[in-house]
Amino acid sequence: MSSQPTVRTRAVFLDIDGTYAEHGLAPEAHVDAVRAARRLGHLVFVCTGRPLSMVPARILDAGFDGTVTGAGARVEVNGVVLRDTRFNPDLARRLVEILDANDVAYILEAPESLHGRTGVDQRLRNVLGPVFAERHNSGSGQDSAEDPLEDILGPMQYGDDLRSESFAKISCFDSPVPLRTLLADFGNEVGLIPSSLSALGEGAGEIFMTGVHKAVGIQVVEAHLGLDREDIVAIGDSANDIEMLAYAGVGIAVEGGHPDVLAVADRFTPGPDSNGVALAFAELGLLD
Repeated sequence: MSSQPTVRTRAVFLDIDGTYAEHGLAPEAHVDAVRAARRLGHLVFVCTGRPLSMVPARILDAGFDGTVTGAGARVEVNGVVLRDTRFNPDLARRLVEILDANDVAYILEAPESLHGRTGVDQRLRNVLGPVFAERHNSGSGQDSAEDPLEDILGPMQYGDDLRSESFAKISCFDSPVPLRTLLADFGNEVGLIPSSLSALGEGAGEIFMTGVHKAVGIQVVEAHLGLDREDIVAIGDSANDIEMLAYAGVGIAVEGGHPDVLAVADRFTPGPDSNGVALAFAELGLLD
């Protein structure tokens, strides 16, 4: 009498923007793939540079086993928070002071909310509105009234002095001085990656805590659940996905993604407009 073959359980970590979703919206095929894989016993996690406060319900409604947000700063599995790392208060204050002194349009990202200077909302609309409009008109294949800016402005809290706020990451969108120049005096205290909105140039990017990245968040989940690294799958497209694709047993890059992501990938898949996540799930046998 033969026994049924044992299904190899995989744990999949999905970047959101440009991977699972486009313009903040996930194709139905991606939602269906996540649900189908989980029904078969696989684990699926959001693994995003966004803070939890900027991950809308329309993304989470697909159903996930947990979230790695803030590019690895915060980790939650089945409702249990396993990690919540923030900038040291003194370093946080010094960063805010230099950004304010140089008239940078920035957002402080925390799991519970976003923090911006009074008036930064209008500046963000001026800077990001045309970029989002151009990307939408370039042919994402989605017809939607969703405003990507609302994911940012919706959870925003405003103030005139943000030096005492607690946060895990800073997103900068408009700096008169290249961000790398502004951060030169901080040495290895902080890291900087380019903005996924490449049209914004050197005046935009994400400032993060040294040593904090998505692979670190994945390792927290791995240890908590007793996962085998070879059974970890990561799918992403941007500069903040490099470490997680390099760490995963199977790293899948979205075609046309950041060159360094493509360089470390084991496989490739199309973007959201071509249901790339669903195709990757099928190729890995996660939907059978």
